[in-house]
Amino acid sequence: MRARIFSGLPSIQTNMVLASVALIMMTSIMMSVTSFYLTKDTVNSTAQTYTTELVKQVNNNIKSYINGMKYMSDLVAGNYAVQAYLSSTSFNSLKEEKDYKEAISEMLGAMLVSRTDISSANIFGYEGQFVSGRKELELNPNVDITSMNWYRNAKSMGGQSVISSSHVQPIFKDRYPWVVSLSRELISKDGDKKLGVFLVDLNFSVMNDMFKDIRLGQRGYLFIIDSDGNIVYHPQQQLIYSNLKTEMIDKVLEVGNGTFISKEGSESRMYTVQSSEFGWKIVGVSYVSELAENQNNVLLSIIVLGIICVIIGIMISLFLSQRVSQPIKRLQGYMKEVEKGNFNIHVPVHKTIEIQGLARAFNLMVGKIKELMQQTVLDQEQKRKSEISALQAQINPHFLYNTLDSIVWMAESNKSREVVLMTSALAKLFRSSISKGEELVAIKTEIEHITNYLMIQKMRYKNKLDYHIEISESVQEYRTIKIIMQPLIENAIYHGIKMKQGPGFIRVACEETDTDIILIVEDNGNGMDEEKLKSLHLPAASMEGGRGVGIRNVQERLKLYYGAQYGLTYQSVPGEGTTVYIRIPKLRQVLEDERHGRYS
Repeated sequence: MRARIFSGLPSIQTNMVLASVALIMMTSIMMSVTSFYLTKDTVNSTAQTYTTELVKQVNNNIKSYINGMKYMSDLVAGNYAVQAYLSSTSFNSLKEEKDYKEAISEMLGAMLVSRTDISSANIFGYEGQFVSGRKELELNPNVDITSMNWYRNAKSMGGQSVISSSHVQPIFKDRYPWVVSLSRELISKDGDKKLGVFLVDLNFSVMNDMFKDIRLGQRGYLFIIDSDGNIVYHPQQQLIYSNLKTEMIDKVLEVGNGTFISKEGSESRMYTVQSSEFGWKIVGVSYVSELAENQNNVLLSIIVLGIICVIIGIMISLFLSQRVSQPIKRLQGYMKEVEKGNFNIHVPVHKTIEIQGLARAFNLMVGKIKELMQQTVLDQEQKRKSEISALQAQINPHFLYNTLDSIVWMAESNKSREVVLMTSALAKLFRSSISKGEELVAIKTEIEHITNYLMIQKMRYKNKLDYHIEISESVQEYRTIKIIMQPLIENAIYHGIKMKQGPGFIRVACEETDTDIILIVEDNGNGMDEEKLKSLHLPAASMEGGRGVGIRNVQERLKLYYGAQYGLTYQSVPGEGTTVYIRIPKLRQVLEDERHGRYS
């Protein structure tokens, strides 16, 4: 009946393969989707950052360029000849007026020579004066200068420089250059009189040369508008003016400094806006489709890589599950023999650490069962010895529960290496606690026991706990009562380090005299005051909540085996830690005729 019930259940190999495949596929899908969207966001973020930095750099370049022009206007506004020529209502002679005008023309001409990007530099006096750096220029009689935007804006700003948008300059006869104008009202040094307007026309071709090689992707570009939304520069300016191309000027004006994306489907554009100090807005335009043009290739690569990972994972899970399940099936066969009453069997130890631990534990279990079945009733002394043996082999159930719970958690998290280490340590801990029924063991065996115990606690508490064992080789072959250090270390962890703020540390060391060995367990936990230290010497039954029963048991066993001069002593400082000294005699072999029939 039982066989029929169990035959319908899936095997451990099937469960492992299905769990592995499900986990691998889920992980691959999640990683693929996450990688795709992270790549997409990274591309957009990188493009946005690059565009922003590029626009800022262009803004700085234009700022330096305009500041140079403003510096020229400052030189003109403060020039003595300019001030004298525009301020005088009359001159002593025509020669004096001509000399002033000639000096101003030469100064403006020098500016033109030093700056090839300047189309013209001119001064217009409010009393009808006109001086140009290009002597061949003649004013266009059909154009009213006072109606020009650059003229009116300069008068309205009261001495501050004004930058215009790009435009055709019609004020000179037979000349219609495409320029950007910088104009400024000239005021007398005492500020009492407005003298005229200084005008510098910058060749638009220079600005076009400055920006024509700037590209944002294959189709992206830069353009500049003024505070009124007029185009200052655009690489496709003729298309803009002929309404064959449009830009989101209103939206750009609303944005101070920042980024927005137009909603134009596959032709959506990302606008990056940077405001300048002189009223212009520099705008970088990138096409969104270009930013993610490789997304399909990225997605395909991720899918292919995910499929490969799933296939490899399935193959590995099949191999590993078979390696795990086959030894377990063999162990199951031995268990069936034990069910039939055959206790004269021995399971061969497998190379796998986990199965090795199970096989050894099974062999120990079978041997123990066989021993218990053959055990006869003992007298009172034998009962006392059995009680002591039970206390020696006892492992705190709470510790065991937490250890097994940690193993389950790590197994569910696929942390196979940690599962192996903790399971192996737990198996060794059980094995050393049994130690084939011996009550006295070599000190090195006791060290192995606490090493496995500390390894388990270290894996549970991670960075909360660290330890160091420094037992010299010279004492490791001496004999001691088994499991006398674990209760002390357990007490140090649960009552000293666990409640401590920050990392805890346990040090296990030893000292030698001619006749004795002193084992030392030291921690940096919360420590104990005098009252708690005294309570450790009380009988176990009188301790509050049973606290300290384990170390009290160690004290009683030491004194029972070795005498009143041996046992535990304590040193503790509240807030700094506790040190326990275990004094035992130097013994190398067990003799049956000594006190209590135990040792020599």
